[in-house]
Amino acid sequence: MQTTTGARRLIDLLIRHGIDTVAGIPGGNILPFYDALHDAPLRHILARHEQGAAFIAQGIARSTGRIGTCLATSGPGATNLVTGLADAWRDSIPVLAITGQVPRSSIGTQAFQEIDIASMAASCTKATWRVTSASELDAIVTEAIHTALSGRPGPVLLDIPKDVFLEPCAAGPLPDPIAIAHSGIDPRELEAASRELARSLRPLLYIGGGIANADASHALRRFARDRGIPAVATLLGLGAIPTDDPLFIGMLGMHGHPAANRAVEECDLLIVAGARFDDRATGKMAAFAPHARIVHLDIDPTEFDRRRGAHATIGGDARDILEAWHDHDRSGHRADWTASLRATHPMPPQAAHDLLRSIAWEMPSHRIATTDVGQHQMWAAQSWPLQDTRRFLTSGGLGTMGFGLPAAIGAALAHPGTPVACITGDGSILMNIQELATLAELDLPVKICIFDNGGLGMVRQQQSLFFQDRRSASRFSGTPDLAAIAAGFGIPSLRISDWRHDESWTSLLRTDGPCVLVFEFDLEESVWPMVPPGAANREMLMPLAQT
Repeated sequence: MQTTTGARRLIDLLIRHGIDTVAGIPGGNILPFYDALHDAPLRHILARHEQGAAFIAQGIARSTGRIGTCLATSGPGATNLVTGLADAWRDSIPVLAITGQVPRSSIGTQAFQEIDIASMAASCTKATWRVTSASELDAIVTEAIHTALSGRPGPVLLDIPKDVFLEPCAAGPLPDPIAIAHSGIDPRELEAASRELARSLRPLLYIGGGIANADASHALRRFARDRGIPAVATLLGLGAIPTDDPLFIGMLGMHGHPAANRAVEECDLLIVAGARFDDRATGKMAAFAPHARIVHLDIDPTEFDRRRGAHATIGGDARDILEAWHDHDRSGHRADWTASLRATHPMPPQAAHDLLRSIAWEMPSHRIATTDVGQHQMWAAQSWPLQDTRRFLTSGGLGTMGFGLPAAIGAALAHPGTPVACITGDGSILMNIQELATLAELDLPVKICIFDNGGLGMVRQQQSLFFQDRRSASRFSGTPDLAAIAAGFGIPSLRISDWRHDESWTSLLRTDGPCVLVFEFDLEESVWPMVPPGAANREMLMPLAQT
């Protein structure tokens, strides 16, 4: 019988499951894997921080729907992955994390760089496994990848001791991946939902990230257009219906489009597709969609009635549900009942919107955008033009500063030649700025657009509005020259004080490789509208000129 080692078997298993790129940083207890990786047909991306590696894996996963993979050694390497895994867990992103561990004989002895990462990560992953023998790898890796991709997707972790990587094991045939099975759609649930739709005069679609996860945007658009049902989206649902589609009203929630929030207020039927009634979308739940009956579509039945009771539910894959409901339902096309809302509740004009649209205009239509977290994220969500899902990658549920740059690297790796705009702020970019070295090394077409206001803009805005303008730790006393820092990494960069009249920055966007553009912004600029924490969405705050 031919034998191999646990490390080589693991690499073969990853390749068998269609994984061609992994991101990580080597260290003592995962070095046997890296030794096996030396001559293996598996591309390794050397990140500069393990959190960066986790977000690179997310960029791959979010932009493709495939599983992303990251690696770390034991101890601090493993713990550095946790934020990236928690972020993936909150946004239902399939990620496989592989950590090295101290040898089996040292476990429990407080050996150098020993940490029980499987227990630590258990609360922010779908599942974790402690591998105790190389012979277990076939079954565990196959199960782990299936777990990450099936049902509601999410991250998983394998913790593998150093001596298991080195342990001999059989080199027999590799197991087949487990097919992702979809349960059938219950016709009784379809009928109940159709009855709710038939009696509705003002139906509204509320779209979440589950539409992207199910690749259901085409089915959603057909369902909506054939019935004339307008739609609003969460942050993660953006792109499911093109932003210029007549049926799309905008993002709802704390920084949502005023017309979108008003539409939720006035609809009589809310069709919730792949969304979970997140508090940033709903505001005060007791006042959310007060006149609406609820039809909830979700792959995860634990979401039904968790935050809002539903009058009809349909469990299953979103694409399967929408296709089956389209064929089952015979209701006709409705006139647009939201036209007056759009006219009377416009989005307030904001300079950041003009800049973002200009950036998008200078890039090809197949571009991808990533964001960090803060004011720039909300401005981008409000105004970035989108035609499809998986083209706007952002940290939703966890709201992680430092997400944007490594996620952009992952997206660019997964889509060779596709330009990626990383929309970030001077606070967020510093969280994972070391990945500029990774970007420069890979020479990817990532265009980093930094909104530099010399502070933490969203913190400042909330302090101004809700803490009597008592500002604490929201302005930077020292402001680094971010363009010079980027140049130090070997990346072309430019600082722009007046982007409207200085168009030199546009030429950098058209180059083949990476660039960094630092746009000066006033710290007093705010994102509008804004719903105060704990308030109803109808209580949106607007700039004084529009209140």
